Amino acid sequence: MSNDNKGKFQTDIAQNLIDAAMRSVDKAKAEVSGQPLPAEPKPGGSPEVEVPIEAPAEGGAADPAIAKELEATKAMLEISTEKTRELLGKLKEEHERTLRAMADLENYKKRAAKERDEIQRFGLEKMLRDFLPVVDNFDRALEHSKSSGDMKSLETGVAMVRKLFEDALARHGVKAFDSVGKLFDPNFHEAMGQMETKDAPPNTVMKELVRGFTLNDRLVRPALVMVARPPAAPAPAPAAPAADEKPEAVAPATGTASEPKS
Repeated sequence: MSNDNKGKFQTDIAQNLIDAAMRSVDKAKAEVSGQPLPAEPKPGGSPEVEVPIEAPAEGGAADPAIAKELEATKAMLEISTEKTRELLGKLKEEHERTLRAMADLENYKKRAAKERDEIQRFGLEKMLRDFLPVVDNFDRALEHSKSSGDMKSLETGVAMVRKLFEDALARHGVKAFDSVGKLFDPNFHEAMGQMETKDAPPNTVMKELVRGFTLNDRLVRPALVMVARPPAAPAPAPAAPAADEKPEAVAPATGTASEPKS
């Protein structure tokens, strides 16, 4: 709202109160004198209210009741005008406070959008700082293997780098869990096959193909495992022929079975 509109709003309220007060005076005057009420001004016009005061009779004075009513109306008008000024001042303060609050909210939205964009772009910075030493140690191990050719030292170096990598993951809540020897749990394991064995109860994890990981105790990747199952029962052996039975002669490939010779 512009300053011109604020001033116009204040003027309209004050003028409306003045008009209402003057109409009350006219009504009181008409009731006392018995004269008809003056016509109310049309909307949008510029009313001009004239309060006719009867001239006192010769050698007399104005009606004291009318004079007293006028004084009371003037006092009420002054009080109403003062309260109107106070109300307009409070409205102005509230309007300015609302504008400041809206400006603060807009600035907060801009800051939040900027922070969200920075988090999306640079949120992994702390984690990457923990993993950069892992890359450095891999480079050192590869460089050492080229110069020395000692595979045992290379294996030891890679194991140390792997331990450093797991420690960096753990600092960010990522942990691996062991599965071998535990009962199969569909919440943490994914069966890739079965292994026949007598050394473990059924549904026991016998082999871990891929390790599983959790992030702050929530599953990130299940472990791919092989599960134990009992061995299949052996097939029954064929029955042995009776002692008094003689085996039948087998015919050549091109012929048919023949009776044995006596």
